[in-house]
Amino acid sequence: MTPIDAGVAVRHVRLVPYRLPLRRPWITRAGGWSVRQGWLLGIETADGPTGYGDCAPLPEAGTEPLGVAEARLNDAAAWVVGLTPEQALDGLDAWRDAPAVRCAVECALLDVVAQREGTSLARWLAPGAAPRVAVNAVLGSLDDDTESRARAAIGRGFRVLKLKLGVAPLDIELKRLGALSAALPEGVGLRLDANGSWDEAEARAVLSSLRGLPVESLEEPLAAPDPDPDPDPGALSRLQALVPWPIALDESLICWPIDDLIADPPVRRLVLKPMALGGALPAMGWARRAQQAGLSTVVTTTVDSAAGVRLALHLAAALGGDAVHGLATSDWLGEDLGDAPSVVAGEMAVGEAPGLGFSPYASLPAT
Repeated sequence: MTPIDAGVAVRHVRLVPYRLPLRRPWITRAGGWSVRQGWLLGIETADGPTGYGDCAPLPEAGTEPLGVAEARLNDAAAWVVGLTPEQALDGLDAWRDAPAVRCAVECALLDVVAQREGTSLARWLAPGAAPRVAVNAVLGSLDDDTESRARAAIGRGFRVLKLKLGVAPLDIELKRLGALSAALPEGVGLRLDANGSWDEAEARAVLSSLRGLPVESLEEPLAAPDPDPDPDPGALSRLQALVPWPIALDESLICWPIDDLIADPPVRRLVLKPMALGGALPAMGWARRAQQAGLSTVVTTTVDSAAGVRLALHLAAALGGDAVHGLATSDWLGEDLGDAPSVVAGEMAVGEAPGLGFSPYASLPAT
C-alpha cells in the first residue's frame, strides 16, 4: 500500500443528507424498504482536493442505526477539521462503533490522498489492481416477473444472477427457482441469498432441493439462534459439507471474532461490505486473512449511492482475482448523487480518474 504523505489540514467538511427512492421495493426476509437514506460527506483540504464518502447506514446489513449515524457523523465532521489526512486516518479507530460513519470518513480521506498522488483509489490500495471486475445482476426476490428480469440481465452480459430467498413460502420459491433454472442458458449461475431464513433442518432440506440446479453459492442460510445472536459454526460446517459450491457469511460476519473464523472456517466464502465493515481498509484486512485461510471473498454494496458503489468497485479491483462481485445495485435507485459506474458485458471498469472518481451532481436530490 502506498505510504501517505503528510499534507495540509482539512479545512471544511460538508454533509449533505439524502433520500433516494428505489424503483421498486427492496424485499428480504426481514421486511422491505423503498427509500435509501444517508449523507454524502465532502472533505475539503487547504491545498485544493475535495474527497467524498458515502454514509449509508443499514442496520440489517450490520451497520449502526440512522440516528446513531447522524450523531456520530456530526462528531466526526467536527473532529477531522484541522487534521491532516494522515492524522485523521490514524485516528479512525475511534469510530469503529459506527461503521457507516467510519466508511464515509475513510473514503473521503483516501480520495484526497489518492488524488494528490495522481492515482486511482484502487491502485493506491494495490498497485496491481485490476482495471475492471465482473459483477452479478441483482434480481431481487422470486416472483412472476423473475424470468423476464433474468433474460434482460443475461442480455446485458451478466453470468451470475443474484436472488433473494426466504420471502415467499419455501415451496413456492423452490418451484419458481426450478422453473427459472430450466430456462437459463448454460454457463449462467444463481447466487442465492437467504438472509438468515432457516434453521438447520430447513436448510438441509433446501440444499437437497437445490441439487442439479446451477447454484453458484448460497449466502446466510441460517437464522441466528434465539435468544443467542451468535452464529453456529457447527451447523454451518455441516451444511457446507453437503454441497460443492460455497456457503457464504454476509451480514452475520460482524458477529464472528476474526481469529476464530480464520482458524477454523465453517464456510468457503466471506461477503465483504465496506459500509458494514467500516471502509475499504478494514475490508482489505478481512480479505487478506480470508485468503490465508483459503476462503474466497466477494465485495458487495448495501444498495449505496454512486459514491458508495465506487468505493466498493475500487476495493474489488484492489483485491484482484476472478471473483464476481455484487456491485450492480445502482439500477435499483430512482435517483442518485452522481454518475454510477456503468456495466458493460457484465463488468465494471475502474477508470483512470485519480482518487474515487466521483463527482456529485450540481443539484442533489432533496431530503
